[in-house]
Amino acid sequence: MSRDNLLKTRWEQVVKILSNRFADGETMDLDSIIYLIGVQELGKPNHTFKKDEKVNLMHIAICRLLEPYGYYEFDYFDKEGWPHYKIKSQLPPLKAGEQAVLMKEAIVQYFLEKGLIE
Repeated sequence: MSRDNLLKTRWEQVVKILSNRFADGETMDLDSIIYLIGVQELGKPNHTFKKDEKVNLMHIAICRLLEPYGYYEFDYFDKEGWPHYKIKSQLPPLKAGEQAVLMKEAIVQYFLEKGLIE
């Protein structure tokens, strides 16, 4: 199976599993999955978040997802338990489609590491 087909198959597995678990079977989009990863990384799944906190959760997820690629590095947890990252290197300029592929690839890798998919 080609790399692109493998990514597509694994991405579909992630979407199906998460959609069934968190969205009553309605298909979750990329942003929703990034948000869920942020909640997971923060470790407060039953907390109700304000709008600005939701944005911060997505930032946490993006940093965590791109950490293995060398773009971010975990720095510390603040007194409220929120993780903070520092930039190691700037992301290259990417078109919207390329950004989506990078994020899907990073999400698939994240869930491979977590054992959600194979």
